Amino acid sequence: MSKESAVRNNIWKWLVLLLIAVVSFYVTTPVKDKLRFGLDLKGGTSFTLGVDTDKLAESIIAENPDITNKTGAVEAEIDKRLQDCDSRIIEVIRRRVDAMGTNEPVIQGMKDHRLLVQLPGVDEEVRKAAKASLQSAAYLEFRLTHAKNDQLVAKLLSKDVAPEGYVKKGNGYARAANFAEVSKAPGYAARLAAFEVPDPRYVFMLEDNGDGTYLPNFVARRTDPQVTGEHLEKAAVERDPTSGQLSIGFRLNADGAQKFATLTRNYKAGGPKNPTGRGRQLAIVLDDQLISAPVIQSEIGANGQITGRFDGPSAQKLANELNAGALPAPMKILAESSVSPTVGEDAKHAGVIAACLGFCLVAVFMFIYYWMTGLVADVALFLDIALLPTALVFVANILGVFAHDPSMGGGGSMQLPVLTMPGIAGLVLSLGMAVDANVLIFERIREEFQNGRAAGEAIKNGYGRAFTAIFDSNLTTIITGIILFVVGTGPVRGFAITLTAGVVISMFTAVVVTRLILDHCVDSNRKTPFRMLQFFKKPNYDFMKITKYTVGGSFAFIALALAIFAVRFINNRASVLAVDLTGGTSIVYNLKQDAKPEIKDIRAALNDFDNATVIQYMGGVGDTTLLVKTGETAETKKGSQVENKDVGAHVTKLLQERFPQAEIKPASVDEVGSMVGADLKKSGSYAVIFSLVAILLYVGFRFQFGFGLGALVALAHDALISLGIFSLCGRQVSLIVITALLTIIGYSVNDTVVVFDRIREQLRHDKRMTFAELCNSAVNACLGRTVITSVTTFFAILALFAFGDGSIFDFALTMLIGVVAGTYSSVFIATPIMLWWYKGKRPEFETEVKETVEG
Repeated sequence: MSKESAVRNNIWKWLVLLLIAVVSFYVTTPVKDKLRFGLDLKGGTSFTLGVDTDKLAESIIAENPDITNKTGAVEAEIDKRLQDCDSRIIEVIRRRVDAMGTNEPVIQGMKDHRLLVQLPGVDEEVRKAAKASLQSAAYLEFRLTHAKNDQLVAKLLSKDVAPEGYVKKGNGYARAANFAEVSKAPGYAARLAAFEVPDPRYVFMLEDNGDGTYLPNFVARRTDPQVTGEHLEKAAVERDPTSGQLSIGFRLNADGAQKFATLTRNYKAGGPKNPTGRGRQLAIVLDDQLISAPVIQSEIGANGQITGRFDGPSAQKLANELNAGALPAPMKILAESSVSPTVGEDAKHAGVIAACLGFCLVAVFMFIYYWMTGLVADVALFLDIALLPTALVFVANILGVFAHDPSMGGGGSMQLPVLTMPGIAGLVLSLGMAVDANVLIFERIREEFQNGRAAGEAIKNGYGRAFTAIFDSNLTTIITGIILFVVGTGPVRGFAITLTAGVVISMFTAVVVTRLILDHCVDSNRKTPFRMLQFFKKPNYDFMKITKYTVGGSFAFIALALAIFAVRFINNRASVLAVDLTGGTSIVYNLKQDAKPEIKDIRAALNDFDNATVIQYMGGVGDTTLLVKTGETAETKKGSQVENKDVGAHVTKLLQERFPQAEIKPASVDEVGSMVGADLKKSGSYAVIFSLVAILLYVGFRFQFGFGLGALVALAHDALISLGIFSLCGRQVSLIVITALLTIIGYSVNDTVVVFDRIREQLRHDKRMTFAELCNSAVNACLGRTVITSVTTFFAILALFAFGDGSIFDFALTMLIGVVAGTYSSVFIATPIMLWWYKGKRPEFETEVKETVEG
């Protein structure tokens, strides 16, 4: 390339750099408007909702008992009702959330009729109200009772019978002691609806008398509702000026008003369809529960009133739900995660400190080790952060093609992804990995100087010879990032985007920007080598000689660690797996440090939970916290003692009442249903398998199958070693730990690819050495780079480890183990396995056409 062409080429590169900088400035200013934080950084509650198919099936059978006579008819009816219902569910939920007055809520549709609802900054009272409201269908109906309802009820009460789960009491029924358990039995709703009905066109319903008893009524089936909530125009809380009781006043639209007027006119006392001297009863039914059954006294038009036993909050909640409209299907909470605002703010500060510390440690190390070129690498490291917003937007739009997630940007927008704590972890990790390309280049430049090249030629050849290894090693990390994004959800996707964007922008700054700086600042005729430290001066260790011991010892340790893991899992899986993989409820509490109760006393206070409940104190940054993890959730916990089906609130109440002096306050609550836990476990397993297979195929394609096999075994070794040691530390494996294992897979293969690239290069140029000697030579040649890259990555992760709590602490611990294991495996596992595959014989590679990449 001529000097003039090189100058023109460099001008274009400077212009591209300027364009990226301008875009980064545009997408981040003003910062307070453009930078969005996840719930783990600002506090709030996240709900994952799903259709309650069991409840929907019971409702269908209660409406039409004969449907069970046809095989598959219930499932077909469920599919029919759920068809195209997602948009309606989102619309109704959005109206309900808006009525709560929550700032910047996130409502996002997911696959399989699931819905993610995020409520930033809400307190405990709003969380409880939201949890109840989101699960309420709010399907309002006005149905007629049986024409002889009074006589039928009197006849029924004269018998010595009671519906399942009830006992006779006074002028009605009361709930039996086993009601909570009986009512959850399959088919209970259908059996209750069919109790003593005189006519299949009617169902049995109970009206709450307010004194612990319930009055029976026979109400027309839903197949013929007279007026429904769809006719509702507005609902509001009203107070009777005489009695002071609360009620729900409503106004119907024109169509509803006409139907209601016709209905009440026909069935009032002496009406065309009710010539008797008493009006018919009109049952007001909400979500298949009888609210009241007043007698129609006169014709009613557009305005009416729902009376019942309401207090202020319940009346307002019902009014809001009626105004929002009815859900097309019953919903249930599949997973819930809550973080207090103060904990979120602390996490944000810790994340910022970790990022700054990680940057400083890496920058100082690079400057000390490489001096002038290290300073150039530090400039690139600073640009990695400054230009990262552009990379985030670019990567979010690319990854959005594989799996669209509005909270993560993409879809052609210039919006930054939501920043989460795992996202900050991805940023810190990418800072440690960012200098890897510079290390490769600088070590190559060192070799060129040792071979007598001038600075210009050394820089040119250094960048050219390092490019293939840089490209291959970074692409494997990007592949892992894509798999993480596609398979993961929420914060995991934030981590995947941040890590991938960090890798992309660091490749640009390392290969393009640092080359521009060196070309501009260094005299091309300079003969004096750049000043650099050197850990290993011409190392010549015989690594291949001891590999049978290292490989055997490693896999023996893995077998032992996995055996211990398996025994612990069999005895109590809750002790080794977090709730996001097993299902259950996990609560982390802050408490007064000098008044911590004993574990045995806490267990005694929670004696109505199973013995598998995990209770432990956790040390970390700042004060010690208390972890309570139980396999129970709202859908599994039996008994009426769990208020409002809220296991987290119930546990908190028990602990606060038993240990008031400890000042126990929930910092975070995670409740995961068994369905979501199973899905996360499955997706995590798939992600690990897909990553290993993808890297095997890529390395096998870029090199040969034997190289791919060596890389695969090394990566499996790194993941299993990390999992085993992490578990032996007494920590619980969670989705964020699986994310760390996947990151280890993507990271560890970098070093392996660099070693393999050097082996391939020497195979092309050195025809005299045996394959074992050549492998030793390549590993020794890469030894300095291996150690330096591991040190910089270790520094970055150490910052996370020092300032991270909870899941980030687990992530950092796993990564620290993985970095050490990956450094070890690239020398003692990957290369020996590859060598054994070829039985010591040299594999053949095509002669390289062009050794350097100019530019």
